Amino acid sequence: MSLPSPAPEARAVVTGASSGIGEALATELAARGHSLIIVARRGELLEALAKKLEADHGVTVEIRVLDLSDRDARTPFADEIAGREISILCNNAGIATFGPVSGLDPAYERDQVELNAVAVHDLTLAVIPGMIARGSGGILITGSAAGNMAIPNNATYAATKAFVNTFSESLRLELKDSGVHVTLLAPGPVRTETPDPADASIVDKLVPDFLWIDSAYTAKLSLDSLAKNKMRVVPGLLSKGMSIAGQYSPRAISAPIVGSFYKKLGG
Repeated sequence: MSLPSPAPEARAVVTGASSGIGEALATELAARGHSLIIVARRGELLEALAKKLEADHGVTVEIRVLDLSDRDARTPFADEIAGREISILCNNAGIATFGPVSGLDPAYERDQVELNAVAVHDLTLAVIPGMIARGSGGILITGSAAGNMAIPNNATYAATKAFVNTFSESLRLELKDSGVHVTLLAPGPVRTETPDPADASIVDKLVPDFLWIDSAYTAKLSLDSLAKNKMRVVPGLLSKGMSIAGQYSPRAISAPIVGSFYKKLGG
């Protein structure tokens, strides 16, 4: 069974839609005729994206400006989508920190767990009953190759993505006869364009250009994989290498090597 076709009352939800993979997913879904609910904290970027997608593709785009790491803000949104016809959910919003966790802001680390893991869980549980009742739906969850291994200096992020990776693949098997597709996206570094050297981040400087994956390509590949109900899509050489290393290399060997790289990202 394929993904639901676009319908007037149905909506595809994309979190973290103001930039990067989320913006690319929203753009690709609109190009395929799906009306949207796009979610992020930066309202001005959502407004601009909504206007562009409506003008370019003739779809309806609703915006929700909220911080999904905030439970009080998240709960009403989860309640809303539980009562609406959500055809596709792209659980994409996420944040990362680098450096020894003992030196990081505990409040921000908790927000990272809330956004990367708990919000994904909440929103997924909100839409599943309706999708099962309709016998169709798609859930794309942005995990990470980082969730396959222990990563010193990226501990909270790696742990949240380990949860997301396992949750997604477990859920897919639970729903295999329901008509609801579940696919895990486990990308490496993704960007929309190569930055000017003066504006390059530490990640841009440390990761060679040939290892970066285009966000539009990632979005198309992800939605095509969701339509085929693939368990996991891993775009890019770096993410494939990390996935293999995480699955087959002893952590006593892989963790110090990967951790030394992430230590550089923490400055």
